[in-house]
Amino acid sequence: MGVRLMVVDDHRLLAEALASALKLRGHRVLAAAAPAAGAAELVVQRAPEVCLLGTATPAEPGTFDPVVRIKRERPQVAVVVLGPVPNPRGIAAAFAAGASGYVRHDERIEGVERAMMKARAGESAVAPQLLQGAFGELLNPAAQPDDEGQRLLQLLTPREVEVLVRVADGEDTRLIAAGMRIAPSTARTHVQRVLMKLNVGSRLEAAALAARTGLLDRAGPLPEHDATTTAQGPEFG
Repeated sequence: MGVRLMVVDDHRLLAEALASALKLRGHRVLAAAAPAAGAAELVVQRAPEVCLLGTATPAEPGTFDPVVRIKRERPQVAVVVLGPVPNPRGIAAAFAAGASGYVRHDERIEGVERAMMKARAGESAVAPQLLQGAFGELLNPAAQPDDEGQRLLQLLTPREVEVLVRVADGEDTRLIAAGMRIAPSTARTHVQRVLMKLNVGSRLEAAALAARTGLLDRAGPLPEHDATTTAQGPEFG
């Protein structure tokens, strides 16, 4: 039997895409909401069986305040966090707030679905390897924490970063080309290079990876292009 659920994420494109995928698998999605910070009220009103809560910053103070409120006012709602590879503070904060599970943002849809079912049944839904990794970091803390967002950002040229931001905003090739004042073929080339460098197979995967690792926050606002900019060929580098 399908799960009655809500999908909450700061990035609406990701929330709606995940909601659509779960609908196709027979689940009843009551809402796909953004931003996550304002979703607690909606979850309390709709009272789903499971709430999937996406976050890019699990270790930051206040990230799981919505979970605290949901569990206080609707204790029967199981909350499963979708986030980046967590550090020990991130996992601890999620479960301390009342979450029933933690799933990596790049988990396959089958894994997300299994976590939902376990959470609805009252079980903890967290992959053993995540717990092992968290405990391993506690026992052997790294001198410098791995900053995945910064590492990915360094793989891309400034123009490719802009393309990625536009992809995450839901722009298609035509809009990307118009916004950057380049030829559609050039925009398409940039998109393909971004997918290749990030080692993902689709624009949606690229947007999800960028959002979850904090790459979009690091990228900053889109630049203003001068009206005299002309279309140009693909850039490499």
